[in-house]
Amino acid sequence: MDWLYTFLADLILILHFAFVAFVVAGLLTVWAGWLLRWGFVRNFWFRITHLLGIGVVASESLAGMVCPLTVWENNLRMLAGGGERYQGSFAQHWLHRVMFFEAGESTFSILYVLFFAAVALSWWLVKPRWPVFAGRGQTHP
Repeated sequence: MDWLYTFLADLILILHFAFVAFVVAGLLTVWAGWLLRWGFVRNFWFRITHLLGIGVVASESLAGMVCPLTVWENNLRMLAGGGERYQGSFAQHWLHRVMFFEAGESTFSILYVLFFAAVALSWWLVKPRWPVFAGRGQTHP
């Protein structure tokens, strides 16, 4: 059964990494897309998902919460008999090295809030296209 817990922990870690990559690469993509005139970077659903993603992270950090994905991963690793986190599979070893580094919680809170501000600013500077609602042919502001 330990292998199942390790597998699920690795799956959560990969999901966590994908989320972080989406948030970071999303902002870079919006700005590159604006410069290169890529239309998809103005897609409302992409942009709102991106804004909400970093908004949740910043809110959790300001509230003093630990990311639920981190908690779930650590609990699964404990169930797998791994003791403390970061012992285990190849995926776990390398993804943790990329995603986590030592700094105080206030440092991370400041970084998350600043990143949220940059994403919010991109809404103003690189405006998304509002969705068209069927039957009306109009967009909502």
